[in-house]
Amino acid sequence: MPKSCVTISLVKEARGGPFVFWDDLAEGCRQAKELGFDAVEVFPPSPEAVDTEQLKGLLEQYGLSLAAVGTGAGWVLRGQSLTSGDPASRAGAQDYVRSIIDLAGPFGASAIIGSMQGKHGDGVDRDTAIGYLRDACNVLGEHAKQYNVSLIYEPLNRYETNLINNIKDGVEFLKSLDTDNVTLLADLFHMNIEEACIAQAIRDGEGHIGHIHFVDSNRSAAGMGHMNYEPIIQAIKDTNYEGYLCAEAFPKPDSLGAAQQTIDTYRKYFG
Repeated sequence: MPKSCVTISLVKEARGGPFVFWDDLAEGCRQAKELGFDAVEVFPPSPEAVDTEQLKGLLEQYGLSLAAVGTGAGWVLRGQSLTSGDPASRAGAQDYVRSIIDLAGPFGASAIIGSMQGKHGDGVDRDTAIGYLRDACNVLGEHAKQYNVSLIYEPLNRYETNLINNIKDGVEFLKSLDTDNVTLLADLFHMNIEEACIAQAIRDGEGHIGHIHFVDSNRSAAGMGHMNYEPIIQAIKDTNYEGYLCAEAFPKPDSLGAAQQTIDTYRKYFG
């Protein structure tokens, strides 16, 4: 059965973004446990910003797992991407993702490549950008193997990237890699924009989906938009997905309310 998860952002510059809990790792973990979540997903400004001993202690204290760690601060704070036309930026982006893998891996958690994938343009055509992304995923996917975790790649909607926007194309991209250690993140918000049928896309991604962002059509908590969850949940069950359903959602009406709404919707479908 899929496990429940909620996001905690530690990046003040990302305020206004779709993260449920903010700024305080300890308080976010406490509230996650109180509400009954299985895990947390953390969005840090850098690996150095996370006290790993504190994190280990919090996870043990509250009986939580670390599901994944986001790399988006590499883009938000540093402007780096894996497909930049600047070789130094590409190298720096790879180094940053590698450092997040090294933070997350010892906890049995994966690093997520989302916004750091970048886009084509500014002198970089699509084929070249996809080549850069493929090279990076090959290297970083292999790096993650030492921790027995996969690297997670997230197709984003057309307004955030012009590289890979849907699960079908994501699967084809994974098949083009030399490494077998990269999986997809199926984000229901992005899928609501790009997929003709979200449930069918999940079925098409069977065996390749390693993480799901469980959110509504408006990027609010699950149950606060117009998403039709029944066929989506059935597809998740039919494909035997047992990873995390993580709330990467706006804190509306507030953090506690968004978290409560998420766990209530999760329990509605998974008990």
